[in-house]
Amino acid sequence: MTSSAEVRPYGTAAGKLVLAGGTDSLGALDPSWVTGLLADSGFLLFRGFRTDLEEFSVFVKAHSARITLDPARSFHGGEVAQKVDAGTAAVGLHLENGNSPFGPDLTWFFCEKAASAGSQTTVCDGYRVWDASSPRAREVFGSSPITYTRRVEEAKWKAFVAHQLEGRKDPVDITFADMEALVGADPHTRLALEEDGAIRYAYTTGAAHSTLFGTRLAWANSIFGPSYNYEMPRITLQDGEEIPADLRAELKALTDELTEDIDWQDGDIALIDNTRVMHGRREILDTDRTIYNAQSYIRRELVDGVTAGGEG
Repeated sequence: MTSSAEVRPYGTAAGKLVLAGGTDSLGALDPSWVTGLLADSGFLLFRGFRTDLEEFSVFVKAHSARITLDPARSFHGGEVAQKVDAGTAAVGLHLENGNSPFGPDLTWFFCEKAASAGSQTTVCDGYRVWDASSPRAREVFGSSPITYTRRVEEAKWKAFVAHQLEGRKDPVDITFADMEALVGADPHTRLALEEDGAIRYAYTTGAAHSTLFGTRLAWANSIFGPSYNYEMPRITLQDGEEIPADLRAELKALTDELTEDIDWQDGDIALIDNTRVMHGRREILDTDRTIYNAQSYIRRELVDGVTAGGEG
């Protein structure tokens, strides 16, 4: 039942606004239809639907094979939604958990109460960034992956592993071997246990890469991302060399130019392809706002047969 929803362009890129029509139930939206729309658009904003934490959680679960988390945040109303809390300063563009080997496919936001000013979520389509990049940027980022190196405190990595194990072990019983098992034989990730129980990891991935829905390259990463609850990672080219300053400046200017705002209204829900579209936040000018976040891996059958718009 999707005919009751009205779809409009949102902003100047491919994003879409999905408005409630004959029904205000998110459950009336076919997940296959939503997934196809996301593949074309990169991000969707749902407005006018009946929403609360329970409805949000059910909507997320309908599209997800598994829910993941940020171990520095707490859950609210179940095991899906986490309160967004990252101070009041602006937050740079990033992929959710994009600086680790555990980045989710999908990032979700539920705006229970919108701010009267500021705190817009920002979005930037990695397809557009790559297409507009200079030949030199394409040469460097197309041939050399980047590496994130970071230290994570013991309590945080153990909470994450416990969640990934779906409660089969308590955080106090988690060992470094459990984290190693999660990473498995991934050749792109190196782990080391430190004396105080923290871990240090190095994760190598493309700054530009294919996406959830196809092989078209998106410049989508966490080079300009935040580290509110964590140590700032060191980000280098794969060989350990610093990313050239002129390329950082070029891509910062380009992403600033191509960034769009999600101007929240009470009850809005946003769904973002976390492999294609980076997100961030404008400075919070009104702290009387409530936004929840969820992260998930998509049901694979929803991806099968879907081709992203503009592929090739």
